[in-house]
Amino acid sequence: MAARSRFDTHEVFNQSPAFENVDLFASDLPLVEAVRANGGGGEMAALSAFGRHWGGAEMLALGRQANENPPRLHAFDAKGFRRDTVEFHPAYHRLMGESIAAGLHASTWSESGRHAPAPCEVLRAARFYMEAQVEAGHLCPITMTRAALAALAAEPALLAKIAPKVLSRLYDPAFRPWGQKSGMTLGMGMTEKQGGTDVRANTTTATPDGDSYSLVGHKWFLSAPMSDAFLVLAQAPAGLTCFLLPRFLADGSVNALRLQRLKEKLGNRSNASSEVEFADAFAWRVGAEGAGIRTILEMVQLTRLDCAVASAGLMRMALAQAVHHCQHRSAFGKRLIDQPMMRAVLADLALELEGAVALVMRLCRAFDRAADDAREAAYARLVTPAAKYWICKTAPAFIYEAMECLGGNGYVEESMLPRLYREAPVNAIWEGSGNVMCLDVLRALKGEEEAELAAALAREASLPGVDNGAIKAASKNEAAARAMAGRLAAAASAVALKGGAPAAVADAFARSRLSQPHSLLYGASGIDAATAAMLLKRALPEV
Repeated sequence: MAARSRFDTHEVFNQSPAFENVDLFASDLPLVEAVRANGGGGEMAALSAFGRHWGGAEMLALGRQANENPPRLHAFDAKGFRRDTVEFHPAYHRLMGESIAAGLHASTWSESGRHAPAPCEVLRAARFYMEAQVEAGHLCPITMTRAALAALAAEPALLAKIAPKVLSRLYDPAFRPWGQKSGMTLGMGMTEKQGGTDVRANTTTATPDGDSYSLVGHKWFLSAPMSDAFLVLAQAPAGLTCFLLPRFLADGSVNALRLQRLKEKLGNRSNASSEVEFADAFAWRVGAEGAGIRTILEMVQLTRLDCAVASAGLMRMALAQAVHHCQHRSAFGKRLIDQPMMRAVLADLALELEGAVALVMRLCRAFDRAADDAREAAYARLVTPAAKYWICKTAPAFIYEAMECLGGNGYVEESMLPRLYREAPVNAIWEGSGNVMCLDVLRALKGEEEAELAAALAREASLPGVDNGAIKAASKNEAAARAMAGRLAAAASAVALKGGAPAAVADAFARSRLSQPHSLLYGASGIDAATAAMLLKRALPEV
C-alpha cells in the first residue's frame, strides 16, 4: 500500500523510498565476488533467487513482526500443572520454516552425518548472511541445530538415530516426541550462574542410570527452549561430559526440564533464551566421560563462524539502508551521497564491510577444505576466533554510524536500524566473548603450523615487523592479545580481498587498516575520491 504523501498542512517529500523488494545477493557486489572467489560461482542464479525472496517486502515484514511480538513462557496451565512451553508469533514460525526448507540448518551435512562436499560452507554462509539482514533472532536455533551434529559425531549410534530428523527440510514446531515429528531442531545449554564461559566450573551433576544418565542442576542460558533436544554439559563421575537431553521421554512423557523464566534481552527479541533447572532429567552421554570440552570443540567452531557471518550480515543491512537513504535524500542543495564528508563516511563503512565479507567467505572455504588439507584446517583454527572477535566487535559501532547517516529517521523504531543496533552486541558476547576469542588466538599461535600461517598472512598483507619470532613472542603476552587478534583479522581480511576484490579495494583496505593507525571513527581514513566512488557503486547500485 502506497504511503500517504499529502496532509492538510503539508506534503511529504525528499524522503527515501522503502528499502524492499531488492535482490540481497545481486545488489551486493562484494558478496558476489567473495562467493565466486571461494568456489561458489556455480550457484549465482540460485543465490540471486534466494536474495530476491528474502529481500521482498513480505519477508522484511515477517522480521519486524517476529521482533515486535516476542516469545512468551507458559510455565503452568490454569490448573497448576507444569507446561514448560514457549509460544512464538506466527511470523517466527514462518521464518523458521523458510530457513529449514532452504537447508540452513543441515545443508553442510550429508545423509550419513558427515560433512558435505565443498563449497557447502560458502553457499550456506551466503544465504545465512542474507537472512541475518532480514531477521537474525531465529537463526540461533538454526545455528545450534547445524553445529550440534559436529558434537554428535562423537556418538555414532546416537547420531544415526536422530540425523534423519535433523536433516529433514520440514519444520515441525509441534510439542511432541521427536520420533513423531517430520523434523527436529537442537538447542544448547552450557553456561551456569557461577561460571559463565568457564564451563569447567559447572555444578550440574550427571549420575549414570543404566545406558543413560540423570541430570540435576541448572543452566543460566538455555537457548531456543522449544527445541526437541539439547546438548548440555554436566559433571559425570569422570568429569565434565557432554549430554543430549530430549524434551520427551521414551514413554511420551515430558522430560524433567523446568523453564524458570525467559531472558529480557537488549536485542535478539524474536528468539527465546531461558533459565532452566534439571530435576533428574533423562539424558544420553555424547562422547567419553570427562571429554566434554573436547566433544564440543568442533561444534563451537561452527557456532563462532556463524556469529561472524551474522554480524557481517547485520552490518550489510545497515550499510544498505544508509547508502539507499543518501542516494534519495537531499540537503543543502545536494544529495547526501554527493556531500564530501558523507561520501567519506559511507566509503569507509563500505570498505570495512568489504574486508569482513571477504574474510568470512575465505574462512568458510577453509571449513570446506579442512578435512583434506592440513593448512586449511590450521587456517580455520587460527582465524575463526580472530574473525569472530574483530567482526562482531566492529558491528555495533558500524551500525551506529550507519544509523546516523539517516539522522532522526534512523533512530525511530519504525526504522530497521534500532533493531539492528540492539542485535549487534550479542554475537560478540555469545559463544565466547572478545577476551575469550583472543585467548583462543594465543592458544592457536602456540602451534607451529598456525604460527607460520600467521606470519605468512602478515607478509602477504605487507604488515611490517611481523615474523615467526615476533608471533611466538606475542603469543606469550596475554595483555596484548586483543591487539594481536585484531591485527591478525585485519591481515587475513587484506589477503582475502586480494583473492577476489579489485586491487584498488584491497590496497585501500591494507593502507587504511594496516599501514597506518585506523581512526576509531568512520570517515577519517583518507580514501581517495576514485576509490570512494568505486566502493559506493559496489555497495549498492543506484536505481
